[in-house]
Parts: sequence; C-alpha cells; structure tokens
Amino acid sequence: MGYTAVHPVWGRLDVSLNDLGCWRTWGEVHRVKGLRLACPECGGRVFARASRHGVRHFYHQVRPPDCELANESPEHHFLKLELAMAARAAGWRAELEVSSEAGNWRADVLVFDDQGRPFMALEAQLSPMTPAEARMRTDRYARDGVAVCWAALQDRPWTRRTHPQGHRPRRGRGRQALDGAARLGPLHLGTPHPAPRTLKAKATWEHITCPLGNALAWILQGAVRVHTAVNGTVWWTAPAYEQQALERSRMEAEAEAADQEAAAKRRREQTAAADRRRLAAEQRALDRQTDLEERQAEIQRLTGFFQHTGFDPTAWDTFTRLVRSASGKTIVYGEQSPRFGNGLLVHARTRETDGGYTLAAVVCPDPHALTRWPENLDILVPDHTWLARIRAAARAPLRVAVLEPRTGRSTFARIHPAPDRPG
Repeated sequence: MGYTAVHPVWGRLDVSLNDLGCWRTWGEVHRVKGLRLACPECGGRVFARASRHGVRHFYHQVRPPDCELANESPEHHFLKLELAMAARAAGWRAELEVSSEAGNWRADVLVFDDQGRPFMALEAQLSPMTPAEARMRTDRYARDGVAVCWAALQDRPWTRRTHPQGHRPRRGRGRQALDGAARLGPLHLGTPHPAPRTLKAKATWEHITCPLGNALAWILQGAVRVHTAVNGTVWWTAPAYEQQALERSRMEAEAEAADQEAAAKRRREQTAAADRRRLAAEQRALDRQTDLEERQAEIQRLTGFFQHTGFDPTAWDTFTRLVRSASGKTIVYGEQSPRFGNGLLVHARTRETDGGYTLAAVVCPDPHALTRWPENLDILVPDHTWLARIRAAARAPLRVAVLEPRTGRSTFARIHPAPDRPG
C-alpha cells in the first residue's frame, strides 16, 4: 500500500495532505466508482481506502509482486508517514513517495527548501542493507544535490558509513529518536559542564533520547550536523559538541604526544644509564685485569726476595693489606737493599714530603745485618718465628711489627739488645 497515486487529470495525489496535494478532497477519491487512479511505482490500478485505525492510503486490488510500494511492510509504511508529518510539523514542505525526474531514485519522503527545490530525502530503511549499498544510494541522491537521512528502528551495519537516525516505537503518539543523535559526554545540551580536568579521563560520545520531531527539526534547520567518530560511526550532533570534540581530540593528541615524548626521554635516559653501567662494568673489568697483571708483574719482580727470605708468595697480597692497615698510608715496595740486610724496602707517602714517598720500613731483613739499625726504621715480619730470629740477633733497639697473613693479626714489639751483647 502507498500514500500516493496518479490521476490522469489531477496529477499526483498524496492522501497525507488534507487537499491531497492537488486541491481535492478525500471524498472525491474514496469509494468513487469509475475513478481511474494509478500506482506511481508500477502503473497498476489502485483504490483509495482507510484502515480500521483511520489511516488513508491507496491499495492494489491484486498486489503485484514486483511493486515496492505495494509490498512495503506496515512498519515501513507508518514510519515514512511519521517522517513526513514530523518534517511538516517543523515547518517544511514534505511529500511522500517522490521519484526523481530521471527515475533513478524514489524518496520515501522528500523535503523541499523555501525555493521549492528538493533539499533532503528521508528514508525509512527497515530491510537489510550493506554499507556499500547505503553509500551507493546516498551518492545517487548526492549527484542530484539532495541530502539524505536514513531512519531505522534498530542499529544497522551501514550506520557506520551513512547519516542515520534511529527510532524506537513508543506507546501512544510519536517516537523517540535513539541512535544517530549524540553529544560529547559529560557535557549536556544547554548547560554544558566542564570536560574532565585530566586527559586521562577521556571524553566520550553518548546517545541521547529525544522526540523524532525534534530530531528532524534540528537536522533540517542545520542545528545539528554529521560527525564521523574515530571508529567510523556517523552521528548527528550539535556544532558546539563537534567543536568540543575537535578541541578535546587536539588536547588528547597533544597530551599523548607529550606522554610519548616523556616515554621516549625515559627510554633515552634508561639507555644512557645502561650504557654508563656497561662502560663502568667494562672499566672495572679492565681495572681488575690491570691490577691482576700488575700484581703478577710485582710477584715476578719479587721472586728473588721470596727465594731469599722463604716468604710464601701466595700470602703476599694479604700481608700487603696488613701493612697498609698498620701504617694507615699509601705504600709502595722498593727493591731489596744490601744496606738493610737485603730486606725489601717499604716507602710510604707522607704530607711532610708534599705527597712524595719516604722510606718507612723494611720487610724481613737478614737478622745478622741489624748492627747500627736506624732507630725510627720499622722491621716488618710475617710471623713470630721471624720475630724470634730478629730478637736473637738484635744489636740495637728495634721496632718490629708482626703481620700474620694466616690469621690476619697484627702485633708490635720493641726489642732491646741483651746487656752483655755488644752493640
């Protein structure tokens, strides 16, 4: 069934208008015998009647299977009527079931501007349609300079690529617009609230519920316009919300860029710190290798001393640490000195010599060479056996430090020669 028909003289009839769109009355077409009316879609003969609810329409006596108007569902039939009535209530001229001059499209409802030119098609789309089909049909209107608003009773896949307006039937008169109209949360129309103070709480789009008439009035008046979300969903929304969305997107993009730059800076700092740690570890390894080589060279240099004194070379590092601990100064070993009983000379750095080294002690001198030993020159030995040998041979007062590598103990002794022992 349809709302329009064609009379051979009067032309196009629209039963949703009081004058049928041609200055005629319902009584002139309803139950009038011999009246010839044709379907604008298939050209077949149609008749005027009113449903038990009082809805006027035209019907085919025998429904042709290939006529779209004759085979529309009741839901589609009533939705396009309500679209037309809503557009008219908003002050616009709207006609039902209008085809283009070329016949390449037929609008469920065609809205005209104040110059009488086709302005926007309102399509009640209840049957399945792919996004590609929706785009093709939309482009077909666009080539004739006609915008299109698709209306549906539920969400459809094509709403992500076209300009939709969804509706839900409501008891009583009118419908509620659900999908297709949106606002940027948490802002509200008329009394906007501030957006989240931090960009971590991202603003989101939310659907709003409003009467169908209000939604169509906003769309036709330009109070709302199409906005495509990041995920491709297409909504009608107020320009203020779209501007807020763009500004919010810019702020979020800047914040994200700042976060990325901060993260990149952290990564650079972490990389630099890792490089420093790696270089430090490599330097420590080089230092350890250098120390090892120096110790090995020092042990090799002191081979003659170890052989002469019987000193255990494996205890030399521990003995050296005890020497440094006992003196509290930086020390270096010199050569074996015949003047001091072929003992190993120990030089210590002192402040009095401006950071230079002075002779401070002798390690393991020959006990038989202790005659006229300098009073302030210490003798260093590794155990009490050496101390006993030094004590037995002493010919002058001596200061002896016993630094035991085996136990880590340090003891100090002053030795005086026996009274009957000549100096």
